[in-house]
Amino acid sequence: MKVLVDTCIWSNVLRHKKTNAELSEKLKDLIQDARVVMIGPIRQELLSGISDPTQFKNLKNKLSSFEDHYLLTEYFEKAAEFSNICRKKGVQGSTTDFLICAISNLQKLQIFTDDKDFINYKKHLPIHLYK
Repeated sequence: MKVLVDTCIWSNVLRHKKTNAELSEKLKDLIQDARVVMIGPIRQELLSGISDPTQFKNLKNKLSSFEDHYLLTEYFEKAAEFSNICRKKGVQGSTTDFLICAISNLQKLQIFTDDKDFINYKKHLPIHLYK
């Protein structure tokens, strides 16, 4: 099964000096098995806030190995629906998080994240988290 890797995992592995070895190993295995799915909004989040042009270029080059999954209108509509469902239950989230949930649901992808918000989303949405 393909896995949509969240920004926090990429950030931990690629941008921090002290990476979590377990997360790094899991991501490495997914990459080697060609199971990683990338979307433009995650790529944008990863590249945003890098003021050093050399660091920006290096990260951009590393990420260029991963083709963006094409985003369809139905993904954004499902993301809005998921946002509304969660809001009714008192659960707030970002537009990117709900887009990740929507793509995961519609494309039958697991989500690889260590963002605890996804545990709350999973209580109300039909998503699958990668362990």
